[in-house]
Amino acid sequence: MSNSALLDIFKSTGALLEGHFKLTSGLHSNTYFQCAKVLQHPEHLIEICRRIVSNFSGIGIDTVISPAVGGIVVGTEVGRQLGVRTIFSERKAGEMMLRRGFSLSGNEKVLIVEDVITTGGSVAEVIELTRAAGAEVAGVGSVVDRSNGTVKLADRQFSLLTLDVRNYDPESCPLCEAGIPIEAPGSRTLQKS
Repeated sequence: MSNSALLDIFKSTGALLEGHFKLTSGLHSNTYFQCAKVLQHPEHLIEICRRIVSNFSGIGIDTVISPAVGGIVVGTEVGRQLGVRTIFSERKAGEMMLRRGFSLSGNEKVLIVEDVITTGGSVAEVIELTRAAGAEVAGVGSVVDRSNGTVKLADRQFSLLTLDVRNYDPESCPLCEAGIPIEAPGSRTLQKS
């Protein structure tokens, strides 16, 4: 599946948004990928995850972990296709952690799966969490890499859609300067407790 074919799917499902957005990373952008709008369609979810799985099959993955909320759906389907346990991490009081009885152990090979990578901050937190448990990070997979491959998180890393999307520091954002109203559609603010 080419970048243009995947972009067509994002456009046709209303998942590629244009405007003025505050990203989960805190950066601003004129483009937002709402992966949930694509992943709600089983035919797209299965095919997108099949392509992620094809890059990590055969290396002995034991567990798939995703940061909540955006990565959960794609992580669960990747885990289902690999036939392995799937869990997710979430923030409590701003700290990424395992909750709900989830745990990792030192003998596990872990694949980290995310929907969209911009700066890689959430994935980096999950990598730290995984390593702190003594587990091995086998790789990082994502649907969209907004950094065009410049954010390197693991030796083995794959993104289905790799683009160079403009991001701006809030202090020097031309969209703010133009007075364009900002939206914050990300999920980080959902995890306050």
